[in-house]
Amino acid sequence: MNKFVFAAVILSASTAAFAGEVPASLDSKNCKAEYPKASLINEEQGDVSMAFLVAADGNVVESKVEKSSGYKNLDKAAIKALSACKFKPGTKDGSVAQTWTKVDYSWKL
Repeated sequence: MNKFVFAAVILSASTAAFAGEVPASLDSKNCKAEYPKASLINEEQGDVSMAFLVAADGNVVESKVEKSSGYKNLDKAAIKALSACKFKPGTKDGSVAQTWTKVDYSWKL
């Protein structure tokens, strides 16, 4: 039986798009996506870039894939897992606010 060693790593969160705005951030240590079994079997790897609209309470309101890994299963697994994570809310002009943030997720076998 083949054993796969894999790593799924959150690469980065974006910088602010506007002056006075600090985007939400994600604690990558406490938020991991499970490698899809079909993707393991097919030895799929790749990086997916996503955007998340994070509410002032830290919950994800909306999510979208901005750049695909090239594999739907990996994209869906990353969006599903990270959308369920609690983010540190962003701020606008010093007050906690709903903000967009970008996260890159790397799937590696």
